[in-house]
Amino acid sequence: MTKHNAENERIKRKYFIFLKEAKRQNESSVDAVAKAISRFETYTKYRDFKAFHFQQAVSFKNHLAHQNNQQTGEKLSKATLHSTLGQLKTFFQWLAIQPGYKSRMSYTDMEYFNLSEKEVRIATARRETAVPTLEQIRHVIETMPYQSDIERRNRSLIAFTLLTGARDSAIASMKLKHVDIVGGSVFQDAREVNTKFSKTFNTFFFPVGEPIQQIACDWVCYLKEELLWGNDAPLFPKTHVINGEDRVFKASGFKPEHWSTASPIRAIFRQAFEAAGLPYFNPHSFRKTLVTLGQTLCQTPEEFKCWSQNLGHEDVLTTLYSYGYVQQHRQGEIFQQLRLPRTSASQNVDDFARAVVKAIADQNSQIGNKSDSAHSSLDLSCLQV
Repeated sequence: MTKHNAENERIKRKYFIFLKEAKRQNESSVDAVAKAISRFETYTKYRDFKAFHFQQAVSFKNHLAHQNNQQTGEKLSKATLHSTLGQLKTFFQWLAIQPGYKSRMSYTDMEYFNLSEKEVRIATARRETAVPTLEQIRHVIETMPYQSDIERRNRSLIAFTLLTGARDSAIASMKLKHVDIVGGSVFQDAREVNTKFSKTFNTFFFPVGEPIQQIACDWVCYLKEELLWGNDAPLFPKTHVINGEDRVFKASGFKPEHWSTASPIRAIFRQAFEAAGLPYFNPHSFRKTLVTLGQTLCQTPEEFKCWSQNLGHEDVLTTLYSYGYVQQHRQGEIFQQLRLPRTSASQNVDDFARAVVKAIADQNSQIGNKSDSAHSSLDLSCLQV
């Protein structure tokens, strides 16, 4: 049975290069697109893309709606359907303008990949996600052992993640020279640190408590002063695995090499939270914890803008849209507070809220006037109250 179509493979390769080099999508995004196209090809039994007909889109859409998730055994979620069909629609729209294909397919036929409006609303609805509280993270760190080198590294890793809000991929590639203990900051240099979108920026330690900062700083001092590691050594080195006397692989300290991926970091997080009797929270969830903290501490637009920059966000609206969702329990607390007489402090919060609403309105107005600039930057001046 045919497992591929040579002509399809050639045009797919061209499309993947286009996504990576022209659209600047990362490997994981391109892999997701490749998976969606593979699903479609399997359904059509690797029929040539030039033979595409809108009925194929309709039939595949119905077929996909009855498929089960391999992990849960349940039907594929609306979000999965929406993303898969959207990726296919974009691919065939690109295909329809390529030489050798545009004369064989109608551009409007790609609209048949669309879900119904009701299904789209279900797929794109914002749902509350679990975010660890500051107290939960502190509890995990306090309960972690730190007798051996590996235990000390793991404890410092979680403390450092909370202290800086850095992404796990960035932490895995950081060197000792990127941390300034005296200045209380981390220089996320995109030339050496794997930052998102290869952005270079400074992160100052977030105010999450002196004990947390001390754990991270002690770790840096330990590597530099006791192990005598140089500035180019990894901030969090990989575990050194040896073959023990019983011929079983086991950990034996660590070696001055970077982790190749962030998977070991997530494994450390999972083990630490489970050992503390808490549900697992991944490293990225700490960024949402810090945004929640910032919403509580920041009293002026300038302060929140600074907090946003510290997370590596060029636009403060990115922080609000992507991370600033108010948890349901906090929403209830705020409404209880709104019943009370306002103080001068709460008045500052009112001013800040009005400034944010004005910033969003101004930005939407700019986008409406300039539809070709979907990601226009937010000027700090529009946040003045």
